[in-house]
Amino acid sequence: MEILSLLDVTFFLLTALGALVGIVFGAIPGMTATMAVAVCLPLTYALGLNHGLALLLGLYVGGISGGMVPAVLLNIPGTPSSITTTFDGYPMARRGEGERALKISVVASLVGGLISAAVLFLFAPLLADFSIKFSYIEKFLIILLALTVIASLSNNMLVGIFSGVIGIWLSLIGDYSISDGGNGKTRLMFDFMEPYLFEGFSLLPVLIGIFGISTILLEAEKGVKSDLTDERVKIGKGAGATFSLALFKGRLTNLVRSSFIGTFVGMLPGVGGSAASVLAYTQEKNLARDSSQMGKGAPQGLIASESANNALTGGALIPLLSLGIPGDSTTAVLIGAFTLQGIQVGPLFIPENAETWYVMMAALIFANFVMFFLMFYAIKYIAKVVMVPKHILFPIIVMMCVVGAYAINYGIMFDVWTLLIFGVLGYLIQKVGLEVAPLIIGFILGSQAEVYFVKSLESAGTLTIFFTKSPIAVVLWLLILASVVFSITMSLKNRAKHRQELLG
Repeated sequence: MEILSLLDVTFFLLTALGALVGIVFGAIPGMTATMAVAVCLPLTYALGLNHGLALLLGLYVGGISGGMVPAVLLNIPGTPSSITTTFDGYPMARRGEGERALKISVVASLVGGLISAAVLFLFAPLLADFSIKFSYIEKFLIILLALTVIASLSNNMLVGIFSGVIGIWLSLIGDYSISDGGNGKTRLMFDFMEPYLFEGFSLLPVLIGIFGISTILLEAEKGVKSDLTDERVKIGKGAGATFSLALFKGRLTNLVRSSFIGTFVGMLPGVGGSAASVLAYTQEKNLARDSSQMGKGAPQGLIASESANNALTGGALIPLLSLGIPGDSTTAVLIGAFTLQGIQVGPLFIPENAETWYVMMAALIFANFVMFFLMFYAIKYIAKVVMVPKHILFPIIVMMCVVGAYAINYGIMFDVWTLLIFGVLGYLIQKVGLEVAPLIIGFILGSQAEVYFVKSLESAGTLTIFFTKSPIAVVLWLLILASVVFSITMSLKNRAKHRQELLG
């Protein structure tokens, strides 16, 4: 019963506050759940681990769910995971059914979030117990599998691989520690950079820069004036048709199937919520008895999209807590919260931090219910968030990013420079067509991959050690091979489709 003593009033207030702020971030076009978590990350140092995680998980759930608001009312995905919500949500809003569409989406989000939380609770400890048996060889292969999955599910395989390699290269800058099998000297830098980069780039300023500053730069490039027409604003104020739970009658299969699809996709490192919602939406369109209305304002389209993208939250936490591998960009930022508290996520996290594990589960479930009540009963007021002027919003966020980066390591000015460097880098790599998710996950996993690779060679002295007859290693190699074959097949199909479109 010690866990109950940790669930105090502050815990629930911080979770609710996180959900509210996350909804606001998600509802503002251009802002994302990842950005909300990154900007508020420095606050967790003063809160402690359990209260800090309560805030961040609230932000995560609220940010993912909030993206439905502009998707339905403005035809603008508030977050990448709400792309398919626009397909049916906006046509419903145009018919005066905006409130009805939002309430359908909220209920679907709640169910998706709760199903993914249940899968997380049941599956993560089992996977963690299993992964404790991994040697350095299996740990390296797990990371290699994560990196190949990222490449195979990127928009362009070669671009995904290149982005991941850049992230790995950046992670190797700094001292090559003797304890890691190195020579104790610095690498990949000029001599004048040694005082600043002896320990490499600090993770938290990198994350805040990539997901905070770069997003602001990309949005500011579009202009700070609102492009919302009077017609669109009125859609958000229309009462529309009434909502009833009877709308879900005959659609429970879609609801449950899409939730499990979102949870599964969340477990794949670096894939993201957009893939989850697109896959769930496609499956519903292929399997539904009558899909003729999908894309024209069909409730089943909203159910598939929103249940899948909200189920991503629990799914993405599974590889993070059991293997130490982030499932998406937001859980990559969550690693920063554990870093601030001196805790390493991985196979030993759940057994060694049982109280924190139960606190996280409580926060995740409570955040989903808070999200539901806030958005279901106050949706008319939350919808007004889309009208917040960007010229007021952007300077506040930039100030929070700078102050947070400076304070993370007790006032190191180079962390602010790191924030700005990676903010500009994040902006540039997206402008030239590279992908952020492979890069940031490569940055997080790169140094670990090197350590496991070197330690494996130290134990055997030959590369053949990676092709041992270990059953786990064999399974991992088969998964890696399947991932590579899948990525090549998809790349060839996309190339053929593109060529056909050019000829046609």
